[in-house]
Amino acid sequence: MLMYDIIRKKRDGEELTAAEIAFWLKGCVNGTIPDYQTAALLMAGRIRGFSQAETLAMVTNMVNSGEKVYLDDIPGIKADKHSTGGVGDKTSMIVMPIVAAAGLKVAKISGRGLGHTGGTLDKLQSIAGFRIDLTADEFKAQVRDIGIAITGQTAELVPADKKLYSLRDLTATVDSIPLVAASIMSKKIATGADVLALDVKFGSGAVFEDIEQGRELARVMVGLAHDSGIRAAAVL
Repeated sequence: MLMYDIIRKKRDGEELTAAEIAFWLKGCVNGTIPDYQTAALLMAGRIRGFSQAETLAMVTNMVNSGEKVYLDDIPGIKADKHSTGGVGDKTSMIVMPIVAAAGLKVAKISGRGLGHTGGTLDKLQSIAGFRIDLTADEFKAQVRDIGIAITGQTAELVPADKKLYSLRDLTATVDSIPLVAASIMSKKIATGADVLALDVKFGSGAVFEDIEQGRELARVMVGLAHDSGIRAAAVL
């Protein structure tokens, strides 16, 4: 299997197989596929689109690129939330402590800013001493001991998303519904949450300006969550 052929196939509007997506993401993480070829595939996918099956394959392989946090032995409902981002978005920093104070266990992998939007991790990292690179064991221990944990993608947790996230920000491929959905849902599945609230932004300060794009993003993410056994709801 050659990355050249996978890029050409997507450039021509064909659907990639699960095996081709697995080959791409594995090579992306281990360094056998150079960034310029991943960037080419991202742009081809941004223009041609990715199907639901391709998006699900991306999510599965992004989760499997690192460790998955298993929270089954921690009593109670494990909850997560995610905002799709926008100018001035600070929802996570307000909602998460409230939910934890109400007795739910909150486990979240967040992201940095993309394009013109600010990321939760960027805001939290401005606090002196705040760590955004917890190991899987540290993340789980914090959920168990204090009821809330937030971290970023690391070499252990969804490293494929960490790689694609930075490349999308540099290659004008941020505004792709399948790529946004795969990035968000890979992080949600990796944290082992039982329930998920999705805060989907649209408008001039968000990644997607049109409400119909917001609805489609919400539909895709909720579908991916249900396919993975997570109860999810989205609010626009």
